[in-house]
Amino acid sequence: MADLAALQKTLGISFKDPSLLEQALVHTSYVNENPGTTTSNERLEFLGDAVLGFIIAEELYQRLPQSSEGEMTELRSSLVRGDALSRMAKAISLGNYLYLGKGEEVSGGRRKPANLAGALESVIAAIFLDQGSSGARAFILRLMDKELKKALSQGIEPDYKSQLQELIQARHQQTPTYQVIEEMGPDHDRRFTVEVRVGDAILGRGSGKSKKLAEAEAARSALDQLPTDFTP
Repeated sequence: MADLAALQKTLGISFKDPSLLEQALVHTSYVNENPGTTTSNERLEFLGDAVLGFIIAEELYQRLPQSSEGEMTELRSSLVRGDALSRMAKAISLGNYLYLGKGEEVSGGRRKPANLAGALESVIAAIFLDQGSSGARAFILRLMDKELKKALSQGIEPDYKSQLQELIQARHQQTPTYQVIEEMGPDHDRRFTVEVRVGDAILGRGSGKSKKLAEAEAARSALDQLPTDFTP
């Protein structure tokens, strides 16, 4: 059984109904291997996604009175996308508390970004149902304080590499790799060209004054032209 007392301490929340928190930790694979024992966190994940999106949208609306709809939409998407949520879930060691099936456990399910992001959304829903909107709001803003401050002070650059990785992992359970194929220019004005691949398939190519910038451009190029029926 998960140590719910320890998790509540980490979350800074004392649940009136701890069973809500426990349900938020139940992955579908656990239910599949233990039929009739419980329900998964999928319904909570659905609700948590909506609660999180609303609270972040309201916060951006209140704090950025001069920003356009498009600017706020981009910021909200950057804050609530899967890779951002999985990072925050890792920061509170949420994976340690998950109920997983044996197969999911063996395959590293406690570290999978999709599992972590979904569990965090489910926990948010559990807090919302147990503590109300004010409790959920306080938790979300506390958890996302650093990310929000960054967004409000300087905005968030689109993270093309994370977006591409999330897409490829979801579709094909693989991770893109980046390879420098060309370096040109003197040391003080170097330019790199990078290809991003999955297996032997080249997804995109990009150039920049650093490897990091070239990789980001390659990922952006891949996202722009990746067909929905792509097979590595």
